[in-house]
Amino acid sequence: MSSGLRLLLAAGAGLSVASIYYSQSMLGVMGATIGASDTAVGFVPTLTQLGYALGILLLTPLGDRFDRRRIILIKAALLSGVLLLGSVAPGIGLLLAVSFAIGLTATLAQDIVPAAATLAPERERGKVVGTVMTGLLLGILLSRVISGVVAEHFGWRAMYLMASASVALIGVAAWRGLPRFRPTSTLSYGALLGSLTRLWSRHGALRRAALAQGLLSVGFSAFWSTLAVMLHGAPFHLGSAAAGAFGLAGAAGALGAPVAGRIADRFGPEVVTRLGAGLTALSFATLFASPWLEPNARLWLLAASAIGFDLGVQMTLVAHQTIVFGIDPAARSRLNAVLFVGMFIGMSIGAASGSLVLARWGWVAVTLLATASALAALLVRLLPGARTAR
Repeated sequence: MSSGLRLLLAAGAGLSVASIYYSQSMLGVMGATIGASDTAVGFVPTLTQLGYALGILLLTPLGDRFDRRRIILIKAALLSGVLLLGSVAPGIGLLLAVSFAIGLTATLAQDIVPAAATLAPERERGKVVGTVMTGLLLGILLSRVISGVVAEHFGWRAMYLMASASVALIGVAAWRGLPRFRPTSTLSYGALLGSLTRLWSRHGALRRAALAQGLLSVGFSAFWSTLAVMLHGAPFHLGSAAAGAFGLAGAAGALGAPVAGRIADRFGPEVVTRLGAGLTALSFATLFASPWLEPNARLWLLAASAIGFDLGVQMTLVAHQTIVFGIDPAARSRLNAVLFVGMFIGMSIGAASGSLVLARWGWVAVTLLATASALAALLVRLLPGARTAR
């Protein structure tokens, strides 16, 4: 696999998934521009996430039935188009519809990852998947920072225009650089969806991967969804830009994912799942020292913890995908869909429970929630049968 093709796949995954998160740091500006209430504009990211979750469940399995290259090109064109439409939306109604469509078509990222696993030589699959997933996670972590800066200086519509252009460029590059993929299934669409439950019940390795990654995602989402609120209060009194800057620390951790892929290729992905879950739990646990530190030291601890747990979560995800993609090469898109549905269920639970816990019991309780969920994920990977379940 050429380095250029790896870069294309990583950039495509990152730029497409970033489309889901651009709006989160621009909501205040968007509401003021189109005259929408805070409640109404708050549905923009909600509908985007809903569209993404439904797209993973309903559209991603098509990668096993049709040429993935064609699916990637179609979704890239549609995503670029709806982002362009969002840039000219005159009111909240159209913007909400566009937000849902962005989520559906941004599942382009979940077509790119199985494509990378298929194109990679078996001995390098973990490394290649790690590289592509680094691009995806960087897209998630950096999107809020970039959109906040662009919206502040050029307006939120400029961000949508830039996003549309970037996805269009990825589509052109994919049209020129991606080979065709031979379909691995002849099942009808209904049968494809029905096979998701059979894959779940048949493969213990898939269930363990989805459960462990979902538990890690609870803590991951609880931290990031409450960080800005915590930093806004005493003793920090920092704005949203400061909270977004912590995404840079998380991005630094994500850069270690290709190393995790190499370790998985050499020693087996099960080892990496345990290392990643353990590192995540340890990184969250260090935050228990926060109440005894000065404010500046607490900020440094938050940054160090973000680097550690982002690396741990990413390591484990790469290893889980290596495990899942090895179960049944003919069902890689469907297996990936099941894994990511579990992951996004965990993220949804983490966001909701993190906000509730912060409001009732404070930041220490959020730390406890994140640490406990990571330890539960580690326990799933350590239970007897974790090595042999298939």
